[in-house]
Amino acid sequence: MAVTDHDHGHDAAVVPSRDDVVRRARHLNVATIAWNGTEGVVAVVAGVAAGSVSLVGFGFDSAIEVSAALILAWRLRKEQRGGCMQADDHRATRAIAVSFAILAVYVGVESIRALASGSEPEASVVGIVMASLSLVLMPVLARAKVALAPALGSAAAVADAKQTNLCALLSGVLLVGLSANAVLGWWWADPVAGVAIAGIAPAEARRTWLAEALEDTCCR
Repeated sequence: MAVTDHDHGHDAAVVPSRDDVVRRARHLNVATIAWNGTEGVVAVVAGVAAGSVSLVGFGFDSAIEVSAALILAWRLRKEQRGGCMQADDHRATRAIAVSFAILAVYVGVESIRALASGSEPEASVVGIVMASLSLVLMPVLARAKVALAPALGSAAAVADAKQTNLCALLSGVLLVGLSANAVLGWWWADPVAGVAIAGIAPAEARRTWLAEALEDTCCR
């Protein structure tokens, strides 16, 4: 019996409570907002200095990522105040879907404009370093968010994780484009890749908009 009690105690210790899961999700959300806020400012300033449309566009993408994180923060705060609310989660998910659509339009328009103008940006070491850091950090944050989503029963959390993954993808595109421009002089590399990203984002927007809510453990 002693062993069984010990086992039960051990199980209770390793299975997080819902409050603990919500707290972890909020910590990840704060980290997302802090990083993307900093990233956005750095990208816009470096982009203006280098005359890089892709860097400025990436900065605005970071602002959209912050908006998605703020939407999820609102959803988590609603839960802490009044219990888990499926209707609120649904609205939050739809709002994140809209942010995907906005991202698609912005990146697409700016990429095409850059290709049409033929403007050649200067090399940006700051942009390359920032894109590299984002490419490492964003997938880690996304995986952590996805791992918590089933326990939260939150489609909004899944949508936010997808937005973070898309940010990682954009970081990779930006890194390739900036590096190709700096090393090979291929100024057109990142706007071409940006057009491809703009084609991916609408599919994510539609999938997120039509997503069904996950089984909500707190609403049973």
